[in-house]
Amino acid sequence: MIQQIIQLIVLFFVIFDPPASLFVFTIATKKVKEEEKKKTGILAVSLAAGICVLVLIFGEGLLKLFNTTLDDFRVAGGIILILLGIKMALGRPLVDVDKMKDKSARAIASVIATPLLTGPAAITTIIVSTKDYGYFITSAALAIVLGVTALLFIHSTNAMKKVSRTTVQLLSTSLGLITISWGVRFIRIGFGI
Repeated sequence: MIQQIIQLIVLFFVIFDPPASLFVFTIATKKVKEEEKKKTGILAVSLAAGICVLVLIFGEGLLKLFNTTLDDFRVAGGIILILLGIKMALGRPLVDVDKMKDKSARAIASVIATPLLTGPAAITTIIVSTKDYGYFITSAALAIVLGVTALLFIHSTNAMKKVSRTTVQLLSTSLGLITISWGVRFIRIGFGI
């Protein structure tokens, strides 16, 4: 069980990409006061957690509603993971940060919550992981990754002093390759290979 939780923590860490999210968050909240920045970070992670809980509870029902199978969803999710991984590996931004600079704190929190933290790749992975590993293990892994992300956002000013843009880029590129490999795995399992 511990090994499964660790596997899911790594997978969700790769998909949520807290270092890249921290970088976007820091730039978007550059002109925001420190207290407001912390509130914005907590709001962003809370919104992302709410989406995760909804997907955990209703994810499998959505498959039935749209008359699709888990294997079909695995293949579609695998494609999304591969596309996301390619974008990360090539160093392409996941969100246009310049458009976020003058937005309100709520708007910044919403954009960071989704699609940055809980976009299509995260939603797909939550549904597949819940089916493969169960609610408890998936929830535990999500809680740990979201907790780490919240801590990074709350302490973003200090965290960014210790992490350079180059470090974030290198980490994101490496995580992109891992994301591609998980995408390939989802597709293989979906096709029964």
